[in-house]
Amino acid sequence: MSDQQSGTGARSIVISVDMEGVTGVSSWVQVSPPEFGGLVSGAEYERARERMTLEAAAAAQGALDAGATDVLVNDSHDTMRNLIPELLPDGVRFTSGNDKPLSMVQGVQEAGVLGLLFVGYHARAGSVRGPLAHTWNGFIRDVRVNGASTGEYGLNALLAGHYGVPVLFACGDDVAMTEITAELGEGVVTVPVKEGLSSFAATHLHPREAQRRIRDGAFRAVTQALHSPPEPYGTRFPAAAQLSFDHQARADACERVPGITRIDAVTVGWESENAFHLFQTFRMLASVAAVRLNA
Repeated sequence: MSDQQSGTGARSIVISVDMEGVTGVSSWVQVSPPEFGGLVSGAEYERARERMTLEAAAAAQGALDAGATDVLVNDSHDTMRNLIPELLPDGVRFTSGNDKPLSMVQGVQEAGVLGLLFVGYHARAGSVRGPLAHTWNGFIRDVRVNGASTGEYGLNALLAGHYGVPVLFACGDDVAMTEITAELGEGVVTVPVKEGLSSFAATHLHPREAQRRIRDGAFRAVTQALHSPPEPYGTRFPAAAQLSFDHQARADACERVPGITRIDAVTVGWESENAFHLFQTFRMLASVAAVRLNA
């Protein structure tokens, strides 16, 4: 690992921006791109993607004001084609498209990355009061690494840590922020922008107030990291991972993959030597498990 990747002299920031944790969002209607049909609203989605972009822009501006020399915003929601680029600060780079090698944390593999910021993040599957709480899709019920349940934030933090990049900041719903602090540590600056009332309800900050707090929080997080780079997130390797689904047919499909072990009716497991293998195996199994249940 180079000095730049380990943090010495690093001044670039990667922002992973999701949509479910953005202020004002509490329904799948708001976060579903309309081209797929179903329970969607083009007007609701357009408003949500604008707020998503403005929250990413606020985090980017805070990072730049703190001294970051480069910011890459990685669109990490659904089709990963949600950002409105013209609303981002001048000079900020962005990624789009959902076939990225590192998915939600594309960019952390670049040299010179000081840290990763989570914007619009949500609670893991099964969380009480977490608005739109889920992990990756609607049919994964739990992900465990070395026996501990985690969400997208934990998987992404582990993959970033594989490249020597720590998580510096997160914003989203209050349940997600509590989970992130518990798993990643109190060194991560967190900014809740809404209070979860149930799976489909929340009390929200005004969007401009949310953006102000996000900008200030990102500024504080990057400033701290420039003075004292934190340790990347990690776990014990080789790591034991388990993935539970909502139906046994999904575990049936995954069990046929070489190296995957059936744990119980709806759960499969595997062992990974590093975070890259763990993440990509998870990602592959999530695709394999997307079987028709009315065959």
